[in-house]
Formats: sequence, structure tokens, C-alpha cells
Amino acid sequence: MEYRFLGASGLKVPVLSFGTGTFGGSGAFFEAWGASDVAEATRLVDICLDAGLTMFDSADVYSGGKAEEILGQAIKGRRDKVLISTKGGFRTGPGPNETGSSRFHLTETIHNSLRRLGTDYIDLFQLHSFDAFTPVEEVLQTLDDFVRAGKIRYVGCSNFSGWHLMKSLAAAEKYGLPRYVAHQAYYSLIGRDYEWELMPLGLDQKVGAVVWSPLGWGRLTGKIRRGQPLPESSRLQSKVVVDNGPPVDDEYLYGVVDVLDQLAEETGKTVPQLALNWLLQRPTVATLVVGARNEEQLKQNLGAVGWNLTAEQVARLDAASNKTKTYPYWHQDGFDRNPFPT
Repeated sequence: MEYRFLGASGLKVPVLSFGTGTFGGSGAFFEAWGASDVAEATRLVDICLDAGLTMFDSADVYSGGKAEEILGQAIKGRRDKVLISTKGGFRTGPGPNETGSSRFHLTETIHNSLRRLGTDYIDLFQLHSFDAFTPVEEVLQTLDDFVRAGKIRYVGCSNFSGWHLMKSLAAAEKYGLPRYVAHQAYYSLIGRDYEWELMPLGLDQKVGAVVWSPLGWGRLTGKIRRGQPLPESSRLQSKVVVDNGPPVDDEYLYGVVDVLDQLAEETGKTVPQLALNWLLQRPTVATLVVGARNEEQLKQNLGAVGWNLTAEQVARLDAASNKTKTYPYWHQDGFDRNPFPT
């Protein structure tokens, strides 16, 4: 397993992290992801640790908190061997203060996550989304209290836009508050919008990318091809529309998969291994959050490390997945003083 520094911090993380959204399976949304119980989760953690994958990502809303509970039980007795990252800020109840990043809600959220995880500290706590109604100073001061109390070691964010992240970093700099070292963001071979603004920002401000859904909602598993029905187990079969992710044009997807199939023939690697390896060669990427319903899927994902696509193979995937950017990004690429064209 390869390890990389997480943003500007001194913390090293494995290039693959395990996402626990498949733990629990409570409710239609998370049932479509998976439903690992404690026994299966423990076995998956065993395999991860044997491979050097030591970071496990969760969130307070995954299966209504059940995912954190199962993770806590699966790592019991070996807390010192793992890194835990979790997220908070989404709605957790019907009350007016049971959502967002206010001091009130974050305090409740972090205490509840610590209890469910069965630990007295979280290695990386990330805001699940930007709260436009709570001043960023209040958010950062609250996180600072938890850092000083030893209950959080590093802080990050997730699903922020460029100005959300930069505003928070500027406030942290101004008031001497904890700085986000990680941004958990969607990025995949068929979802490259991250490159337009968030990647240059991450390079400039040294914020590491923790990539979620690196296989594009299961579209890059190697099971989806032109003229074939979706597999029965695919998340894309879910009746929960939001779980399908952003729409992807069929011909665009098939064009990318065609190149992945060609490279699979050349390299002996699988389609998902190739898609993950391409991401690991992108700037700012610190770790990819990979999920797995079972041991077979996990072991296949672990095969994405320990080798690299050649520059020529990367260029072929770049060309197949390239899309015209929205304004002003396409215009900026034509300026010779833009240091981060993508």
C-alpha cells in the first residue's frame, strides 16, 4: 500500500480508504449500497488491514448512524491500528437545529459519532456540506474547541464549491483556527468537474482530495457496456433517484469503457482497477474511498495499487473522458498564464 500526506498536514493516509456506506443497509437509499452486518464488516476490515488499508470513512447519516456503530464494533480492540474519518452536518432529525454546521448541531453530531464509534477521538472530521446560514467563524471555532479537547485531530470538508472552501480557509488563516486539510469530493474518470476549480484550489492551498464514488456510481465496474442490460445488483437500478448520481450520457460512458476494455486487454487489469489507478495519478488526490459489498469486490479494488498506467495509457483515457468545460473554465485554459490547465 502506498501512503501520501493529507494536504498540508503531517498525516499520512493510505491511497485507498474503505467507505462504510455499505454497512447497515437501513432504508431504501442505503440498502441500495449494501447491508454488511458486524460479522461481514469485521471480515472486510481484516482484509483491509492485511493489505495496509488503514483508513475507514463513514458519516453520521449512513444508515441513520448504524454504519458508525458497525464500524466501531468491527475495529474494537484495534483502534490504534486504524484511522477513522467521518462526516456530519446533514439533517439528523426533524427539529430546526438538527441540521447544518451550527455550534449546537456540530456539538451534538460529534458527541454522537464518538459514542457510536466507541472511540474518544476522530482522526479526520469533515463537514458533509457547506452551511450557508452559519458564519464560517462559528463553524471553525466549534471545530477548534474539539481539536483542542483532543476529540478531533484533523478537519476537512466535503462537497464544497471553490468559494465555500476558500472563504473557510481565509477565515482560518485570519483567526488562527483549524485549517481544512482535506476536501472529500466526487471525482471519477466520467466525472471530471472537480478538475475545473477545486483541483487548482487544492494545488494552490494544499488541500488533499479524499475522492468519493471513484467508480462513478458503479458505472465503471466493468459490468455496464453498450447493448447490455444493467446488472441486477447495480445501484443504478435503485428506485431512489438521487442514488443514481449526475446523469451521464450513454455514448460518452461507452466510449470511456471501450478504452478501458482495450487497456484491460493490454495490461491484464480489470476495468475498475484501471479507473482507480487513473485517479491515483491525478494532482491533489490523497486517497480514494472505495466501497465493497463483499470480499471479492474489496480484493479487486485493492488490486488498483502497486503499479501505474503508462503516460500513453493515461493520455488515451484523458482523451476519451475529456469534455468541454463550462465558462469561465474553457476560456481560462486559453490563457498562457494559467498554471493549472486540465
